[in-house]
Amino acid sequence: MSLLYSLVGSPLACRFPDLYAELGIEMERFDTARNLHRALKQRVPDFFVGEFVYGWGNNYAGANVSNLDVTLRTLQAVAPRARLIIVMQPSEAAHVDKLLELFPVHAVLTYPIGEADMRAALRAAG
Repeated sequence: MSLLYSLVGSPLACRFPDLYAELGIEMERFDTARNLHRALKQRVPDFFVGEFVYGWGNNYAGANVSNLDVTLRTLQAVAPRARLIIVMQPSEAAHVDKLLELFPVHAVLTYPIGEADMRAALRAAG
């Protein structure tokens, strides 16, 4: 069975338990990056679904472009084979290219996300 970690805070969160079960994927949802990072010490995921929020000047050095940068860098180090799926609000579309320049993302989905969209992303990434 594959493992998927989800770090999605939106109330529109893509929750597809039937799809994950059908595809043989165990899903663990995290409400904070800190909790996800703790879990990475125990098990590494095959898939990661994270919600992209552009960081409007979130640090002075400009090293981070979003809320996901630290988590994606951590995944590169501890779970380099994890397939990355990014979800976002349509308003974030203008900025997601900055993230894609830094990380090997397998799919980007924009809300509203249907089960067919997630199925296609998981199959393409898998």
